[in-house]
Amino acid sequence: MNVAETIGLVVLALIALFVIIALVRAVRIVRQAEAYIVERLGRYSRTLDAGLHLLVPFVDRVRARVDLREQVVSFPPQPVITSDNLVVSIDTVIYFQVTEPRAAVYEIQNYYTGIEQLTVTTLRNVIGTMDLEQTLTSRDQINGQLRGVLDEATGKWGIRVNRVELKAIDPPPSIQSSMEQQMRAERDRRATILTAEGVKQSKILTAEGEKQAAVLRAEGDAQSAVLRAEGDARAILQVFDAIHRGDADPKLLAYQYLQTLPKIAQSQSSTMWFLPSELSGALGQLARGFTGGGGVPPTEPSPAVPGERSAALPTGNLPPMSLPTAAEALAEARRQSEAATADATDAGTRSGMPFNPEVEAGQRPGGVPPAPRGHSVPPASSEEAPEEAPPGE
Repeated sequence: MNVAETIGLVVLALIALFVIIALVRAVRIVRQAEAYIVERLGRYSRTLDAGLHLLVPFVDRVRARVDLREQVVSFPPQPVITSDNLVVSIDTVIYFQVTEPRAAVYEIQNYYTGIEQLTVTTLRNVIGTMDLEQTLTSRDQINGQLRGVLDEATGKWGIRVNRVELKAIDPPPSIQSSMEQQMRAERDRRATILTAEGVKQSKILTAEGEKQAAVLRAEGDAQSAVLRAEGDARAILQVFDAIHRGDADPKLLAYQYLQTLPKIAQSQSSTMWFLPSELSGALGQLARGFTGGGGVPPTEPSPAVPGERSAALPTGNLPPMSLPTAAEALAEARRQSEAATADATDAGTRSGMPFNPEVEAGQRPGGVPPAPRGHSVPPASSEEAPEEAPPGE
């Protein structure tokens, strides 16, 4: 192989290498969500989207690759002064997206640094118009104002700010201690109020329950008293009906009346009944009236035997005495019974348990009706006395 052939092979190799390099530089594959800025001879030529593209070798070149996806940038805490001259530290997070790759490349040198500085200045302007309380409670308002200002300022850069979030707002340590004490006091106050409300509701419910229980007990006692009274009334009516249907003897009624007096004395009631002494005399007169004389049953006189003289009793030293007739004894009994009834009525009125004469009327011997108050029973005249039968008739 001579020298000419060697030189020719070298030239062919160089040409082949040049062609390979030119092809490599001419072919560009752009990935999805990316954009290439192409310059031709130092001047903007076009923007390449996703896909396969051919460039002019050694004439066209790619200036920048731009990511079209939404990007999240977190900036370091920034000290900000509030309107009440307190320094707070605020962390911010910005969500933005490049919408115009050419503007993002040619309108600003570094849009990351530009967004950071713009965020800091806008944040200081917004927080400077608020005090600490508003800063801590107005996060949504601060986020909205920051987003509006940043979106307007970065629009000419081909960037759209989607969201702005405040990660943390840290007041000074002294303010944090005061805030913790305030929050603790507020929680204690709320707990005390809730406890008082609970105790109040519990007492109200307890009082309502006791009220309803008392009402139910009172209603039960009233119904029980009514039923007992109705039962007693029915029992008394049945006893009176049995007595009237049986046409009881006045002597039996008087005996039952006397039998009832010990039961009244043995009663557990706090009321004491005082029976006047006239009642004993009235009962004695009533008994003598029932027996027809001085308490000894009368005997029929023995018939006179002719030819015999009746033996005369020695009456020389006995004082004269007369026995009351049955009418006189009955009148005296009425008078004394009415006096006893009046005394019992006055005693019952003073003790709170009035004496009912109508109930006692069924216990009067012989069915004698009571005389009206203020009227005395006229004494029996001698004309009303039954004539004594002559001896021997």
